[in-house]
Amino acid sequence: MTAYIIRRLLMMIPTLFGIMVLNFIIVQAAPGGPVERMVAQLTNITSADAATARISGSGTDFGAKPATQGSNIEALYRGRGGLDPEIIKRIEKMYGFDKSPLERFTQMMSSYLRFDFGESFFRNQSVIDLIKQTLPVTISLGLWTTLIVYLVSIPLGIRKAVRDGTPFDIWTSWAIIIGYAIPSFLFAILLIILFAGGNYFQWFPMKGLVSDNWNELGGAGKVVDYFWHIALPVLAMVISGFASLTMLTKNCFLDEINKQYVLTARAKGLSTRQVLYGHIFRNAMLIVIAGFPNALLRILFTSALLIEIIFSLNGLGLLGYEAVINRDYPVMFGTLYIFTFIGLIFGLIGDLIYVAVDPRIDFERRGV
Repeated sequence: MTAYIIRRLLMMIPTLFGIMVLNFIIVQAAPGGPVERMVAQLTNITSADAATARISGSGTDFGAKPATQGSNIEALYRGRGGLDPEIIKRIEKMYGFDKSPLERFTQMMSSYLRFDFGESFFRNQSVIDLIKQTLPVTISLGLWTTLIVYLVSIPLGIRKAVRDGTPFDIWTSWAIIIGYAIPSFLFAILLIILFAGGNYFQWFPMKGLVSDNWNELGGAGKVVDYFWHIALPVLAMVISGFASLTMLTKNCFLDEINKQYVLTARAKGLSTRQVLYGHIFRNAMLIVIAGFPNALLRILFTSALLIEIIFSLNGLGLLGYEAVINRDYPVMFGTLYIFTFIGLIFGLIGDLIYVAVDPRIDFERRGV
């Protein structure tokens, strides 16, 4: 198993590199960039001082330090008559676009290997600091949502399998269909309207992960405040996430219930509970439990994005989205690198869980 883990870790390097290359090419080919964005802003500025202030507040190339060329650019500004070609060259140099794409990509990847993601173009802050600030929010949403989804879906799926075709199975199936049909962002809006001061009650806050006075609260107060803020976002994500896992659990158990080894166990006089949890559970739960890392990954980097936007939660998904809108390339590629790296690690963890749940699976012997 050790050799398999080493091979998987080594395979992450070309996989990560390939993903970064592909996205770098796509981003470079897309119209509009930080230089064009800055030129468009400066073209609409009527004051040379305002233009200089805006430029001097920008970031620099991947891995570089903030630029200090505002005074030079001020002298080149030509007011409302347009921008001198020289000022455009200065802006390109500030953002690193005076280099070739290959040189920029090589410099970026060499910095990323050291987890040095450079400075944000428009936030005057290092990318790694932005990631450190936003990652705990996304992890909080993802972990709590995944935990609750599994705690609800697995017992419900098992009960539906045992009572297949009964009224309980039918009405819970309708509830699952409704939960599956309603996107998490629509349910989030409904929760805000009902419980966060929309039109009815104002029982929960509608923005932030903690209150402004969180540092002043005691230990118990901090815990209560944290769960008070996270209750609605997590509930919105759980509603859309439990349906598919419940049906997967039910179908896995139904598939195992009628197999020969189950009939043999029942013929030996074992109770339904002994057969269910002593024989069926391990085989039926193989796919469900081993899929935990991938389920967490999907919730972290897909479902959490819109929820972070709706509830004004400063998470990693929202950070990446704003970076795309603003063409903040260091933040874009930095978050992409982190997303991809975490995804590859979670994929490996998923394989290890497969082996832990069912020792019959041997990736080493199969030469995977």
